[in-house]
Amino acid sequence: MGGVTPPAYLDHAATTPMSPAAVAAYTEQLAIAGNPSSLHTAGRAARRVVEEARESIAASLGARPSEVVLTAGGTEADNLAIKGLFWARRTGHPERTRVLVSAVEHHAVLDPAFWLAEHAGAEIVLLPVDATGRLDLDALGAELAAHAEETALVSVMWANNEIGTVQPVADVVRLAHAHGVPVHCDAVQAAGILPVDFGASGLDAMTVTAHKLGGPVGVGALVVGRTVDLVPVLHGGGQERGVRSGTLDAAGARAFAVALAEVVAARDVEAARLAALRDELVTGVLARVPDATLRGPALDARTDDGGVARLPGNAHLTFDGCEGDSLLYLLDSAGVEASTGSACQAGVPQPSHVLLALGLTEHEARGALRFSFGATSTSADVARVLDVLPGVVERARAAGLASPARRSVPTGPAAVGGAA
Repeated sequence: MGGVTPPAYLDHAATTPMSPAAVAAYTEQLAIAGNPSSLHTAGRAARRVVEEARESIAASLGARPSEVVLTAGGTEADNLAIKGLFWARRTGHPERTRVLVSAVEHHAVLDPAFWLAEHAGAEIVLLPVDATGRLDLDALGAELAAHAEETALVSVMWANNEIGTVQPVADVVRLAHAHGVPVHCDAVQAAGILPVDFGASGLDAMTVTAHKLGGPVGVGALVVGRTVDLVPVLHGGGQERGVRSGTLDAAGARAFAVALAEVVAARDVEAARLAALRDELVTGVLARVPDATLRGPALDARTDDGGVARLPGNAHLTFDGCEGDSLLYLLDSAGVEASTGSACQAGVPQPSHVLLALGLTEHEARGALRFSFGATSTSADVARVLDVLPGVVERARAAGLASPARRSVPTGPAAVGGAA
């Protein structure tokens, strides 16, 4: 009897399968007892594992080991950066209330920012983007020129999790630092697949996480300059430079370091492979469903410094007349696992805030699908999508679920969402 064909997993931007090397490192360390803060032999051995992992993570990211603050993942790191920088910058300077974030940031940046607005007196400035999702640098420059003394921080992601747009991080740092304003960057989607170098970037703080690059869920890091002040979000034993208390996860740190080193070593070759798969899929989809629209930068678009303008493994398309959730469920039943790129607020699907920021209508934004490639992706996955997608789109349109007047989009923090 023939085996069941496994599904085509094309949701690597949400989470990646752990690499075999990371699994081996993780499981081996899980079997070894020892709190890294304990002074006995087992504790010192665990501490050695953590510090060796820290050194490896730093080397992979162009940082110093002392700049790597281990966390329980990207969301915690983003919260520590946004809240910690805000509170630190306001110490002695209560006028610094403005938090500048791009309109296409992930929930993990936007929600802490809106929380500060509701509970700590912050003023949130959502920086606009162009039709491809790239930050409007002129708007950032004008905002800083007018309100630098009142600005606590700027946070702009390295690459967008939904549409794959690579942001002009170096330009953001240049503009902000000219006014003495620190910059945080969520590099969760970029680390390991783009040349992410913390030291060269000039950033003050940068978020990374393990499960987006072949490591385990539940471990990440905020890379933060040694002279950058942060107010802790968690309080306890004073681990991690006194800004992130909590027992250190030796197994997670070790697996994170192994996975990150592995993807960085293969980065250029793998990026080219993923881009080829992405281009094959997008070209095939547009041939079979001609009224589909690629969102984000063109496949061959380049940044001003010659780098890629779009994540190599990202293909984000919208299908007019379809509801994204219908597309997702129909694809899933046909053996293709992808993402809508939209959030679900209180059980009610909402158009993606990222697509709305590009200028799409609510109706256009609903019919979205994000295919994201990773280490396990193959041409067979692309073939599966191209085989089933035309029928899926036809059935979704026939269902008649998409209607411009069907739902309204709330304003404020509840409207800010995105696929992980």
